Amino acid sequence: MTGPFSARIRDGKKIVEYLGNRQYKKIHNVSARAFSKKILKERLDDLVTNKHYYHLHKIDNSIFLAATEYFHKLGAEWCNLPLTTLMISSPGEVYAGKKLDYTTDTLPIEISWFNNHKRIFLTESSQFYLELRLLTKDVNKVFSIYNSFRKEKADFSHLAEFQHIEFEGKMDFNNNVKTAISFLKYITKYLIRNNSDDLFYYLTKKEIKLLAKTFDNENIIELPLKEALKILYSETKNTAYKKFSLKNFGSWEEIKLTEILKGHVIITDFPVDEIPFYHNTSKRDQDGDLVAQNADVILSGYREVIGSGVRISDSVVLAEKARAFNLPLKDYEPYLKTRRFKHYQKTAGFGFGWQRYVQWLLRLPYIWDATHIPRGQYLPKP
Repeated sequence: MTGPFSARIRDGKKIVEYLGNRQYKKIHNVSARAFSKKILKERLDDLVTNKHYYHLHKIDNSIFLAATEYFHKLGAEWCNLPLTTLMISSPGEVYAGKKLDYTTDTLPIEISWFNNHKRIFLTESSQFYLELRLLTKDVNKVFSIYNSFRKEKADFSHLAEFQHIEFEGKMDFNNNVKTAISFLKYITKYLIRNNSDDLFYYLTKKEIKLLAKTFDNENIIELPLKEALKILYSETKNTAYKKFSLKNFGSWEEIKLTEILKGHVIITDFPVDEIPFYHNTSKRDQDGDLVAQNADVILSGYREVIGSGVRISDSVVLAEKARAFNLPLKDYEPYLKTRRFKHYQKTAGFGFGWQRYVQWLLRLPYIWDATHIPRGQYLPKP
């Protein structure tokens, strides 16, 4: 099954074209429409009058049921976790060897906390706290379902607040990736069995039938980022892709790559200094570049829906990496301390973007229609 988007070049400009579904017509350039106050103002009436939100409600409910059922069968246990923290999960990515400032170049949402002089953050991810839970004796796999927050303006495929299903377990890289794909397959088949009428509101019967096999092995291609960039250069002749960096690997590139390779794509081996500090260094690649032991799952005709990786287990290496990323070590001390416990075991995990999956599944043009009450850069309404 193809996704909702196609990456095109028109008049020398990269555009993302929306391909339509049973409810929405094609859109020439989906990025041309911005998230707005008008969308928020009209949402309450839309919730009452638009059948879309009934079917979305049913889909959301089944995703929750399928996710908890999947993790229960896997032996993973749910965790009650905080949404406030001093430790954000994706600080200080570095481009061209430049240290980024912890407070101005990262995108957490800050809040005041009583009379404390220091401001705190809303969580970007529950990963740190899932890792902490795995220090408990005989707890080997855990998961959480919470809201996450990113201080980025909403666009066609991003919300400032979104639902995040996250997993962490005492397992290696390959088993973690297999678990992530198995999770996608499980919830998709659950929806086909239990929500066929809701799916049919958006998709044709042929598209629903194709969903049943969409996450079979033959529809998934795995390759390192460096190879992905080479493919994009070969296709476009854009010299920006000759540089081994995520700087020029955005929504257009993710969509285009799935179109070229004709399937879902798992991208591995990101440059270690451009992704969160806790990722384990896998190796030096054939060119001598240090790469991380991580993988992003990009769905066909869409974007990254799952980010995954193995965590650094060595306490000294983790502390050195934190310093290199310009982090306040005092704030991260609880996380750094986890590696110093004798019974600590290396873990891996993944995060699943709920609304992104729904947007892909239902072939929706805008992610703010993949949730009942979206949050972006404007004051909450309703």
